[in-house]
Order: sequence, then C-alpha cells, then structure tokens
Amino acid sequence: MESRLLAYLRLSDCEHLSALLCTRLIQQMGSIASLSTAADAAILGCGVRAYQLDALRRVLATNQDTPGIDAVRRWNEDPNHHLLSFEDAAYPPLLREIAVPPLVLFVRGQLEVLSRTQIAIVGSRRASNYGLRTAYWLAHELGTAELVVSSGLARGIDSRAHAGALDAGAPTIAIIGTGIDSIYPPSNKELAAAIENNGALVSEFPLGTPPKRENFPRRNRIMSGMSIGTVVVEGALRSGSLITARLAVEQNREVFAVPGPITNQNSAGCHQLIREGALLVQQPGDILDELGLKHPAGQGSVPIGPGTSGRNNDGKKAALRASLLELIGEEGCELETLIVATGLGYQSLLGQLLELELSNRLQQLGGRYYVR
Repeated sequence: MESRLLAYLRLSDCEHLSALLCTRLIQQMGSIASLSTAADAAILGCGVRAYQLDALRRVLATNQDTPGIDAVRRWNEDPNHHLLSFEDAAYPPLLREIAVPPLVLFVRGQLEVLSRTQIAIVGSRRASNYGLRTAYWLAHELGTAELVVSSGLARGIDSRAHAGALDAGAPTIAIIGTGIDSIYPPSNKELAAAIENNGALVSEFPLGTPPKRENFPRRNRIMSGMSIGTVVVEGALRSGSLITARLAVEQNREVFAVPGPITNQNSAGCHQLIREGALLVQQPGDILDELGLKHPAGQGSVPIGPGTSGRNNDGKKAALRASLLELIGEEGCELETLIVATGLGYQSLLGQLLELELSNRLQQLGGRYYVR
C-alpha cells in the first residue's frame, strides 16, 4: 500500500483531528505531502490549535500500523476491493466539492462507475406499493438514460431503486452506513452482491463498523454529494430522505420529489419539498428535462420486469395486468395518473382496466381505481 494512502488512513483514524479540519488543511496546502513538510507557523495560521498540530505531526511521522490498518491491508489485497484517498484520480469528482468530503473511501466493485453521472433515489423503508413501484420505474428509466442510480441499500425505496437500475442493465451504486465488510440489512446481501458485480458499494467507515443510527446522516451527505440531483420518492416530514434532500440543497444540487396521496404520511415530506421549490416529478422525463439529458427510446412506459420480452401475448397481457395492479396499490390511482405512468393509450388502458374489473380484481370508486 502506497505511503500517501497510509498517511490518509492514519489521519482519518486520529481522534484529535476532524475530517473537516484535515480536508481544509489538505486543500490549502495542496496535498498531504505538502502538509507533512509545511512549517508549524503555516499550519497554525490555518486555525489549528497547538494540541492538534502535535497530533498531526505524530500521525504523519509514524511508520507503525495499527491493527485496523493491518486489516485494511489484507482487505485491499482483493482485486475487487479499492481504497481511495481524497487525492486519488478515481475519487468521485462532485464529492470533492462538498463541505466535508471523506478523506478515505472503501469501494467494492467497479471503480470506474464513480466518475459517471449519478442521480440519487431515496425514500421510506416502509414504503407503499405506489412508492416501491415508482422507485423501480424511475430507476429503470433513468438507468436506461445512462444515469448511474445511487441509493443507500436500505429496505423499501432504496432496494427497489437499485433493482430497477439493475433490471435495466445499468450500473448502480450503494452508499452504506456500515463498514464496507458489513451489509445492512442482512436480507440485502444478495442485492449487494448484484450491485458489486454491476456497480459499486461505497463506505467511508472503518472495517467492522456496525450499523449505528448516527452514521446514516453522514452516509446521506456522500449520497447527495456524489450525485447531480436527489429524487425523494416517499418520505415523512422527519426522515432520512428529507435529510438527504436538505444536504443536496446545501451542496447546490437539484432536488426532485414525487407527490403522493395526501392521506399518506410518507408523502408529507415530498409535498413539503415541493412547496419549498423541489421539482414535482410525475415521470422520468421530468427529471431528464430538468437536467438537460436525452430521453431513452420508449421512455415513459412502466417496465414490467426482466425476462418478459420473449413471452407469448397471453403472458405479456398477464404481466401487464400484474404491473397495473402493483402500480395502483392499496392507495388507489386515478386514470390520468395511470396514463402518464404506463405510457399506454387511453383506449388501450381502459380495455385493460375493464378486464381487471370484470375479473373482480379491480374496482372504481369516485374516479379512482382500487385493487380488490
């Protein structure tokens, strides 16, 4: 492991030196090598206290490895594992611009995806069917438009966003709030493996870090910081999703929000963001238009899922009806919303809905369709 990377690891492990202070010093001195040789007066002139200067000198002068660094050395021997310092060329370019960029990133998977244009999709862990379907649909279409979808590997919206991108054959990035060697929740280990094979897992936390509540807001600033925009699909007024959106605003990034039923508390945060100026999203094209990106061919239709293209007509119809039922969900859906979401023509969609009503799987009440 090169000396510069070791210096970054030791610096990030020093309890007397905050990430904000270290990043500011490195930015002002130009590199960690320049920081190592800088005069005491120059460092003290950056607002560093005497005890912090002493700690800095000790850290940068030592050649001894801690048990934690020994473990990182062993972890880094895997060709699919990568360790990035703030100065590395592969470090995500947008992440360098935030107030407190991580000194070190642990990465599993395809390193090159970190430099591609990313869009974050976040939302509730306890999402509705409407939210889950929308997250999958948006991620699928944005992935088809060659955006890299990033999210947090949590249950609910995050998981469906990752799945939508993967089913589109697009890479996706999971920014996690644990050590890179720990997957949380454990039920997403299979999804994490798929992301590693066609994207990347990213963490700033030391190996072995368990899931802690206070770590997830720190994770969120990386998610929004790596992306050109953040899409909130569902989020309560007090939720991690809104924290991510607020961070995106502070980082001068775009914020998008998906409206939902006024009776759904998970949509209250999205409605608040829209009132504050977030772009209301009804379809993937709203995001692409705002970002000045091209629409993929066929964009606007809800993907039925992988492996449906070779089915016979009966199979395709059954899959489409299942897709409609999932989209309508327990909250119900208006006809106009279904037209926008599915991309089907008015008569074609009415025909599908009528057949679902005749088969007693759907009912219409007050202008809305509900699953029986």
